[in-house]
Parts: sequence; structure tokens; C-alpha cells
Amino acid sequence: MRDATTEIETTVAHWLVQFERALSDGGEAAIAALFHADSHWRDVLALSWRIETVSGRNVLARALAAGADRTRPTGFVVDPDRTPPRRVTRAGTEAVEAIFKFETAEGRGSGVVRLTPEAGGGLKGWTLLTALEALKGHEEQVGKARPHGEAYSRDFRGPNWLDLRKQAAAYVDRDPAVLVVGGGQAGLSIAARLAQLQVDTLIVDRWPRIGDNWRKRYHALTLHNQVQVNHLPYMPFPPGWPTYIPKDKLAGWFEAYVESLELNYWAGTEFEGGRYDEREGRWTVTLRRADGTRREMHPRHVVMATGVSGIPNVPDMPTLRNFRGEVLHSSQYDDGEAWKGKRAIVVGTGNSGHDIAQDLCSSGAEVTLVQRSPTLIVNVEPSAQLPYALYDEGPSLEDCDLITVATPLALGRKSHKLFTERAKDMDKALLDGLERIGFRLDFGEDGTGWQFKYLTRGGGYYFNVGCSDLLVEGRIRLIQNSDIDAFVPQGARLRSGETLAADLLVLATGYKGQEVLVRKLFGDEVARRVGPIWGFGDGQELRNMFARTPQPGLWFIAGSLAQCRIYSKYLALQIKACELGWLPRADAASDVLAKRRERRSGRADSPEVATQS
Repeated sequence: MRDATTEIETTVAHWLVQFERALSDGGEAAIAALFHADSHWRDVLALSWRIETVSGRNVLARALAAGADRTRPTGFVVDPDRTPPRRVTRAGTEAVEAIFKFETAEGRGSGVVRLTPEAGGGLKGWTLLTALEALKGHEEQVGKARPHGEAYSRDFRGPNWLDLRKQAAAYVDRDPAVLVVGGGQAGLSIAARLAQLQVDTLIVDRWPRIGDNWRKRYHALTLHNQVQVNHLPYMPFPPGWPTYIPKDKLAGWFEAYVESLELNYWAGTEFEGGRYDEREGRWTVTLRRADGTRREMHPRHVVMATGVSGIPNVPDMPTLRNFRGEVLHSSQYDDGEAWKGKRAIVVGTGNSGHDIAQDLCSSGAEVTLVQRSPTLIVNVEPSAQLPYALYDEGPSLEDCDLITVATPLALGRKSHKLFTERAKDMDKALLDGLERIGFRLDFGEDGTGWQFKYLTRGGGYYFNVGCSDLLVEGRIRLIQNSDIDAFVPQGARLRSGETLAADLLVLATGYKGQEVLVRKLFGDEVARRVGPIWGFGDGQELRNMFARTPQPGLWFIAGSLAQCRIYSKYLALQIKACELGWLPRADAASDVLAKRRERRSGRADSPEVATQS
């Protein structure tokens, strides 16, 4: 076994030597010779200061040569402190996978290369990741680089730690460099990363207590993916925590996290909007505190960490005003106990709709679930956990995260098609039962499953924790939205002539996209300039996520706990680089696209949000 491992390491080391030589010589042909025709390079800031994926040998070679010319990377070696090179299967293809390290003039990087056999023997590059890990001279203050604390621990007459913390968090005589809007996993992750890079950061959140964004959700909620995937940066969950974390437990952890990592956090504070001053390179933003007072601040950066979406989506249902019962959006729903013995209609068949229907049913309510569109159903165990199998293979959390980042979009799609087919086989009995009662199933675009539904639209699927079984058993009734003729005072009149009586109507109809929130807070011009947020469009990366946008000083982070943990690192490095003057605050390439959009719309740029070059 050791001989096989040594042979793999030798093969990878030889490939890396050839790769570095090809980069230093700047020859596209030499670089191309190391890769298959169908190959992919994903760069996360290391050589391009962008998060981008390039596919195809010749295009990849050209981009690598250009990146190497700018950054002069050296020292490509297998990283001895990380998971050793090994044989794996990724997207159905057997490959040698290795983690390496390297340096550029500005930073230190890590990467992942996957090598597969070529027809004539030997191995060539199939996928390559180069990712920035740290900025030279501005590393995170962790481990041996942690702060010593002499400023307060040895001065008995001066302020102690608590005095200094209160002073830092009050912002009486200064403004933060970065204002983070939203105190969920996205906001906490980016603030923690920035704090380690010594960037003054303030989180603001409208909820009155840290963790309320989870605490105030419906009573029965737990996370639907497993604990080992969901750690926050620097502070993993205790090893005895349950596999599926209850919402209130997670909310309490958020409070402990803010305290332990010394994050500046203003609860009960509404972000009312802002405008950007191009000449000053700062925002003017208005915050409304819990006591009703307002504070104007001038941060250089605003990070929107409000989630994939934040404004409830209430569909246009003209006859809904006729209904005399209570109408709630799913974000307002709390607990089914108040509806024991009552009748409820739940509109929407995503995770929230199913969970709320099950909660109401378990509380003794008579429940009807209304399906508006085909929905992907997958059992929470084991089927829904298939994409996270890497995190049970043995590599450290840090290595698993890097390997995850090293998966380009094309491979991700292929992997998730395979996962989806396996899940369909595992869940066949359940899916057959759902089809028998008229439930309309789908499996994502081109069969790519729930993960890509989340990445493209933020929902449209359900992890079955029991509600699907209740539907098949007939304990929860299913109707289609097209079955409803109109809402009437007593409930819903069906096209069959039946009146479906109800005391409660829950609209589990999702949320509006972030573009709506951007327009509300920053105005039409900024919204047009930034463009679509989330989803892939025609590209291979999530749009305007974790990276510079066409609007200087405006950043976005969202997603699952794992996504926020992983990509907060790269977002923080970019903001730090901007603070150091190493990086413009807007991406010139995305600015070109923004201006094209504005020309197509026939609108001129607004001077106050003109983009830096």
C-alpha cells in the first residue's frame, strides 16, 4: 500500500515540476501538452484575482500563461501537511487527486490537480484548481500568530479586555471599514474572516437578538444536512452535537460565536439604504437602531449577507382577499399547536411547505397541501446526503472544502446527475407512491438534482423527513393549484364544485430574488449595474457572489453554512487586498458587461455610482 502511495506521489510531483517549468517559460504549447483536450482550470484569486473557470485545453493554456505572466507563481509541490495524493472517483471518472501548494509575488496558494490516463499511457491534467490562501505579510492571526493581549493583561490601571471590547463595538468616534448587512451564517462567516485579517467590521441585523434569523422560524425546524458539513470558520461544533442541528441550538451557537470571536454586532438595527461616493470611495448609509435613533456611517465596503433572498414572495391571487381566515407567509409561521382541530391549506411544496404541513398535521390540524409546480423529492437519509459523501471519506474539513472548490461546473453537473439517479433508485417506493396520488415530480434541469435547483433558483425541492409519507398515506391531502377555482370566505372553491374549508392559509411560496432588495436599498441604477445575483446564467460561476461586482464596494455572500464557510475566506481576501490598494474595488470585466446591459436598456450611467477602472 505504501509503495502504491509513493508511486502516486512521485507521479504527481513530476507533473507539478513540468507544470511549473511550462508556466515559467510562458509557452502555451508546453502548458497545453500537460492537459487533456477536455480539461478545466478554476482559479480562485491566485492568478487572476477573480473566481473563474476556463474549459478546453487551448483556452486553458492561454489563460494560465497570461496569469503566470502577471503573478510569477513558483514552488509547486505536493503539500506534505495535507491529504496525500490518492486515487478517487469524481463525476464517475477514476483519477489521481492531489493537493499542492505554491506561492506568487503577493500570496500563498493551495491547489488541487486531478490526473487521468491518456491513450498512449501516462497521466494528463483533467481538472486544476489554484486558490489563494493568504496574502504575504497580512496573514490571519491564528495559531502561533494569535494576539498576545499584553495591551490589557499587564496594565492594571488601564482598560481591561471587556472595556476594550465595548469600546470597539460602540463605534462612537469611528466608522467601520466594512459594514455587513445580515447576521446569519453568511454575515458571521465573513465578519470572522475579516476580523482575522484586521479589517474593522460591523455586522448589523434587524432581529433583536443574535440568532433570531433561525430562532424565530417555525417551531419544528432542524437543519436538513448533517453537522459535519455545517461548521462555521475557526470554531467547529462540539463533537457530541446531533447529526441534524435544531434551529434553537444553532441560534444559541451564533450568540456564542459572536462573543467568542469578538465580532462587532448591532442587533435590532435596520439597514435603510445607501449611496456611493465615487470620489471619496465610500458609502453613506443610514442605520435605524432599536430605540428609533438613526446613525449615518461611511464604510468603504458594504457586504450584503441577507441570504439567497430576503423579501417574502406573495403570488398574485386576486380572490385571496375573499378568504376570512388567517393568511400567513411561511416566514411568519411559528407552531402548529395553535391550530389543533382546525383546517389548514398550505400552498407550496418546497421544504418549508412540506415541513409546515407536517407540523400542522402532527399538531392535530386537518391539512391540504397545494402543489403549484413539479417538485423534486428526496429522502433526507441517505439519498439527500449523497453529495456530502466527501466529508465522510477521511480528509480534514479544510481539505474537503478545498476539494469541493476544485470541482468545476461541468463536473459538478455530471456528479449531481449521478447522485440524482442513485437517489431515484433508493427512493423508488416513495416516488412511485407520490406519483400514484398525482404528485408531480421533477429531478432538476437535465436531471442535476436538488443541489442545482438550489444554486439556480434557491428552492423547488423537499428533503423528506416524513411529510411525503403522510401524503402517500392520505393523512395530508394533496391538490394541484389548477384545481382551485377561487378563494371564498370559507376557504377554497375547487373546480369540481367542492368547497375546501379552511381556518388558516399558509403561503410557502418562497422569496423574491436579491435584485429586488438591492433596488429597494440602493436604487435602480445600482441594481441595473450589478445585474442578476445568484444562479449561473451563461457562465460557470454564481453571478455576483463572493467576488467583486460592477458596483465598487458592494459585495454579496449567501448560501448554506458550508458555502459561507468556504467562500467567506476568498471574499475576505479580496476586501483585504482592496484595503491594501492591491486590487480595484470593482471588477473591470464585469463592469463592461454592466455597461452593455445599461446601453441595451437605453439608460445612462449615474455619476454617483460610476465604476472604478
